[in-house]
Amino acid sequence: MSIDLERRFTKNNLHEFADFAQELSDQIGFKVSSRGWAYIMEQNGYVTKDQFDKVESLINRCRKQGHLPVDFTAEEAARDFKEVHAPETRTHVEFLKSWLEHGYRCEDWYDPDWWEGEEYYIQMIVEKIDLVTLFQPVCKKYHVPIANAKGWSSILQRAEYARRFKEAEDKGLKCVLLYCGDHDPDGLRISETLYKNIDDISQIYWSDGERGYDPSDLIIERFGLNYDFITGNNLTWIDNLVTGGGELAKMVGGQVVQGTTKNGRPHPNFHLPYLQEYLAKIGVRKCEANALVVAPEAGRFLCEQTIVKFLGEGCLDRFKEKKDYEKQRVLEVKEKFNVDARINAIIEDLENE
Repeated sequence: MSIDLERRFTKNNLHEFADFAQELSDQIGFKVSSRGWAYIMEQNGYVTKDQFDKVESLINRCRKQGHLPVDFTAEEAARDFKEVHAPETRTHVEFLKSWLEHGYRCEDWYDPDWWEGEEYYIQMIVEKIDLVTLFQPVCKKYHVPIANAKGWSSILQRAEYARRFKEAEDKGLKCVLLYCGDHDPDGLRISETLYKNIDDISQIYWSDGERGYDPSDLIIERFGLNYDFITGNNLTWIDNLVTGGGELAKMVGGQVVQGTTKNGRPHPNFHLPYLQEYLAKIGVRKCEANALVVAPEAGRFLCEQTIVKFLGEGCLDRFKEKKDYEKQRVLEVKEKFNVDARINAIIEDLENE
């Protein structure tokens, strides 16, 4: 199917576009943002990178007008409503029976302290929601918390993962913060920025009296996106250096010139060494983290490889041993108190009601 994004999209051809997007979605197997869909379509040769904004707009129009499910794209969990409750549809007997039956398998849900006896404790933050959905299966496998920092994370988000680091260090663990984000001038120096952002809140305190975290010993590693990975996986470069604060640099008449901030003033970072070094090596272009959605297997391998570098090749076996040990302890308690037989007797009485 070809997509002519220059035409006027009516209700009928919006439906065609939606069908095409749904077919691609079925092939991918995980959700991405509207921006992520632009990368996927560009990688498959259906659009050019100059049409990314149009793709985002069409995806969102299809969602709003009922051509695509409203939950077609990945969304931020932080935007979810809290305290939304649905009334119970089961009878009181069915409800109670269901909860009792969980007791037959309760040992499967007992989580050990995965990090007990480990050398490192790891958390991960990423630049875009697409990377959360992409990396989450890997992070779940290795019990690594992951969140979208959306550029510069909120004070509370920083405080939450800093508190977990403090608790881990108090147990003697070495703490590691992994980061994956855009390949642009500011993204490449994110490690020093992340350290400063955490250090800035080291004097906080929580309502329960817990104090802030000193990140002096924190290991911060940016594992992507990096130039060799981008070129090796044929990811898309965007021909601008536009950031949240404006345009760092731009091309005028074949020459690199100083960009402007959002208020139209010359961008103050243009003459800084880090930006000039980037321009000399990479030019006026960047690669957004969303681009990784077109190479999901390579992306997940990169993520897993980075985690295993700290935890070691045998970490999954160690995690399994911890799980098996705790599971066996629960089973022993169940056997001692004849739990399954008691549950079964109660359920039989309920079924006779």
